[in-house]
Amino acid sequence: MHLTTQGLREAESHLQHVDPVMAKLIAVWGPCRLRRRRNRFAMLARSVISQQISTKAAQSIQGRLSERIDGQWSAESLDALELDDLRGVGVSPQKAGYLQDLTRLVLNGTVNLNQIGRLDDEQVISRLIQVRGIGRWTAQMFLMFALARPDVFPDDDLGIRRGIERLYGLPPDSDRQRYHEISRCWSPFCTVACWYCWRSGESPPKAQSTRSNR
Repeated sequence: MHLTTQGLREAESHLQHVDPVMAKLIAVWGPCRLRRRRNRFAMLARSVISQQISTKAAQSIQGRLSERIDGQWSAESLDALELDDLRGVGVSPQKAGYLQDLTRLVLNGTVNLNQIGRLDDEQVISRLIQVRGIGRWTAQMFLMFALARPDVFPDDDLGIRRGIERLYGLPPDSDRQRYHEISRCWSPFCTVACWYCWRSGESPPKAQSTRSNR
């Protein structure tokens, strides 16, 4: 199952009914604009590149790599590159190794991105974390944004935790169970609730020139 346009509206209705905090957020931000990212390989590769560096630095490296592969983000295009090619566009030695491992496992079928959507959420996570450099958080982002799975709660995400603390009055770095207690009523639409938690840390739409589609 994945979130469709109708599913997003059902999610909003559910959240408005079960959680007054979410109801207020939905009133401010309007309909959820979460969109699926169709190129699954690109999302994983970009996630690896983005780890532990600034957004600006990550975008710069991704841009140079995209030029190097003529915009063709695929296992085949990265497999044609040597380690020096990856290093030449600014990818660190460690992350270059991660990208090569991702490429290898996709090409040999260990991580079958064409069929991975047939697996349940935990099976997807187990499959993806076989790749060096991909952990549970990255796998959960993949579930949310590549597969549009409706009920993902990435409790390792700092933005989600800070959003819950801010919205529900939890002290910083509370016990993990406290976040889960708050999110329990969101199910089966935790993904959409998390989108609104992310938005809660931004300026309201009227104050923005563009809107985020994270």
